[in-house]
Amino acid sequence: MELVGVEKIRVARETLHGVVRRTPVSHCGVLGRHCVVPVHLKCENLQRTGSFKIRGAYVRIHALSSAERARGVVAASAGNHGQGVALAAALLGTTATVYMPVTAALPKLAATRGYGAQVHLVGDVVEESLAAARTFARDTGAVFIHPFDHPDVLAGQGTVGLEILEQLPDVATVLVPTGGGGLVSGIAAAVKGVKPDVRVVGVRVDAAAVWAASLAAGAPIRLRAQHTMADGIAVSEVGPVSFAHVRALVDEVLTVGEEALSQALLLCLERAKMLVEPAGAAAVAALLEPTASFPGPVCAVLSGGNVDPLLLMHLIQHGLSAGGRFLALRVTMSDRPGELAALLARVGKTGANVVDVAHSRITGRVAVGEVVVALSLETRGAEHCAELVADLGAAGYQVTR
Repeated sequence: MELVGVEKIRVARETLHGVVRRTPVSHCGVLGRHCVVPVHLKCENLQRTGSFKIRGAYVRIHALSSAERARGVVAASAGNHGQGVALAAALLGTTATVYMPVTAALPKLAATRGYGAQVHLVGDVVEESLAAARTFARDTGAVFIHPFDHPDVLAGQGTVGLEILEQLPDVATVLVPTGGGGLVSGIAAAVKGVKPDVRVVGVRVDAAAVWAASLAAGAPIRLRAQHTMADGIAVSEVGPVSFAHVRALVDEVLTVGEEALSQALLLCLERAKMLVEPAGAAAVAALLEPTASFPGPVCAVLSGGNVDPLLLMHLIQHGLSAGGRFLALRVTMSDRPGELAALLARVGKTGANVVDVAHSRITGRVAVGEVVVALSLETRGAEHCAELVADLGAAGYQVTR
């Protein structure tokens, strides 16, 4: 298979001129101190539609003939690709139909409709939406716009790589969130085509193991993705185009877990002042790993910022908990007057702040004369949490984290 070359990506950049934003590269001191090399963030969360997806979608639809555009386009998406296709279609004067799973986040659904697409909710997962979109294309003649597995899409996404090389000429490592592989493939094609020594590293989520299995097998295989907060990179199958590029051009594909993703999202929000969705924070999550070691300067791509506010509330709490700054405990103790006050006083002396208290005599297997108290606490880190639990245990309380 012929790989996408840097010249095709340069043509794509001309196509995108005046359509997409040249998103900023921002230095991130806190990550630099952690990794002991300069770290910069490529902020595609600030792109039109909130993610890099508009780049590939526009280049793909732009390449269609007038007859093909007259038939309209169709896509399937958990959200970001659908928004990119919807806006690109509107800008290029064609109609867009987008199939999304019924579990799609409401803000992504509303935004896709807001850009002018006709949206249908089909299936519990994106794979079922993809099947419905392909059926629609076959029945109506609409052109199916694949979310990642097409040379035009890869060329569009590769323009991110060209911008990184211009904005950070001495970059040594580029970290890229990796789902279907369109973004990392395009960036790798651009970067390797100009500076072959720069390392390009894909970062996938632990719940979607398809890349590890496919690379080990030497061919794309299908594996059902497990539930993950990073819905934007949770794919069950990679395509032949993106697989060929990743195998030939990407130096490594790393894995991050859910806790790392939530901590990365919290760091982006709190320290970098960047609102990033879980999938978009995967590259930052890789930098937070205790064993993280990359040649610097490093550029981590923030691939998207479309996050449901309700999910964001949960993710912030999850990130605080993972970082030892929020602690939930169940304490079993004697049901006597003054015991609850004594417990709260002891917790207060440790320096923890009580956020919420729930007191119950009928929870689980509570013996007569005992009570269970559920505590939600603000804490100062993992060591503080361990000290607090140890102190309560030494005082005779039965404590469950």
